[in-house]
Amino acid sequence: MSEVRIPMEAFGDDGDAVISTWLVHDGEAVQQGVVIAELMESKAIVELIAPASGVLRIEVAAEQPVTRGMRVARIEPA
Repeated sequence: MSEVRIPMEAFGDDGDAVISTWLVHDGEAVQQGVVIAELMESKAIVELIAPASGVLRIEVAAEQPVTRGMRVARIEPA
């Protein structure tokens, strides 16, 4: 299992961000390096990349606030 965490560099100075949308649905297969979600912070949209290949299990819903280093999903072996 691989953890999907919010990158430490994903935020501007204010530290506020939300998952604007999941581009891959819970239970779908993903490939390592593919964009799986978009984070919206005050100054930009940041892409969240799959760290491994497998089946995505979402733990934090879209439109929810997130913090640096927070685990938002996991990728289980296919």
